[in-house]
Amino acid sequence: MQFAVFDTNVIVSAGLKPNSPPALLVTEWAIEGNIRLSTCPSVIAEYYEVTSRPKFARYNFPPQWLDFLIRTSRQLPEPAPWPLDLPDPKDAPFLALAHASGAWLVTGNLKHFPRSARRGVTVISPSEYLERLGAG
Repeated sequence: MQFAVFDTNVIVSAGLKPNSPPALLVTEWAIEGNIRLSTCPSVIAEYYEVTSRPKFARYNFPPQWLDFLIRTSRQLPEPAPWPLDLPDPKDAPFLALAHASGAWLVTGNLKHFPRSARRGVTVISPSEYLERLGAG
């Protein structure tokens, strides 16, 4: 089983663009059980906080599939704080969770996770991840 941590931008993009690589990862891979999402309390909280923002209301956010995706995820305890600096410190829990769970981090913002701060974590775009899964 392939495990993944989805950055919040993947969740948002999947909800906004139904045929995009993020949407395919959610609907055809994660919801179908072909990959399993890893989550923790801070990541779940961010998913709900961001998708509940008023600017997304016109898109019927949070997406209907979000609760199911979280409920079926591998829910882990909060990982240890990430020891290295990132351009946006709010991204650190995603990298820490991927590291602690052995999952790949899937993000549309690769520049937020410089190679020098990854400590062996695979950080990959949704399109690249689909290619690796053999779907792209």
